[in-house]
Amino acid sequence: MWKQFFEVSNFLCNFIPGRRRRASIRRNKLYDWRKKYRALRKAYPELNFRHTKMIKGGWNIGFIVDRRYVFKIRKFYDKNTPTKKIMREQRITGALAGVASVRIPRIEVVRTGGYTFYKYDFIPGRNMNTFSPGQIARHADVWGAQIGEFIHSIHTARPDDLDDLRDRPGDGWNHNDICNNVIIDPKTMRIAGIIDWEYSGWGLLETEFDNCVRFSKKIKDSGILMHIKKKYHKLAEKD
Repeated sequence: MWKQFFEVSNFLCNFIPGRRRRASIRRNKLYDWRKKYRALRKAYPELNFRHTKMIKGGWNIGFIVDRRYVFKIRKFYDKNTPTKKIMREQRITGALAGVASVRIPRIEVVRTGGYTFYKYDFIPGRNMNTFSPGQIARHADVWGAQIGEFIHSIHTARPDDLDDLRDRPGDGWNHNDICNNVIIDPKTMRIAGIIDWEYSGWGLLETEFDNCVRFSKKIKDSGILMHIKKKYHKLAEKD
């Protein structure tokens, strides 16, 4: 549990000699998580923060509060850094949520305590990467078909209000990190949603396919990519 780890580490910092050294460790190793957490608690007094889970990955840390909302923020946050990237992600998810075949969390920008967070509804379930290789292989046909349909739904979408974000070569809209961000409903064993859109943008279809398996050997070895492409091309033939 990341929250327990950070709480214990923060407490142990009290025994490190030197105020500047303690502050440096809290900033560079613990990402000033307590200051960010307190800023959120002050902004949302109505939420039950006793049930908070921390997440950490990539450039961000986050707080899942009361299994209702996710608040994410850069590990090394600089208030002078423009929020252009967050606003870009908000625009893309907002425009594609209405056409995506699986749930996309809509992002809300939250500014509090000198920080800028992005907030979205928590989607309950398990990350596909947490399943065993055997489980992924057994469900590769169903999950692959769902991912293929999802890719088709967003890659072929053409929202007018995103035209200015076609800032790189491509032929459609991509998530670009599907491999790490597929949420499975353990009750139905179907995809409940696809999260974390910070790398999304205009790009090539083959790049999207590659990124479905690039970052996980067990997902790649499951054969799921074959099912993803099969479903995508089946839908593309009907267009």
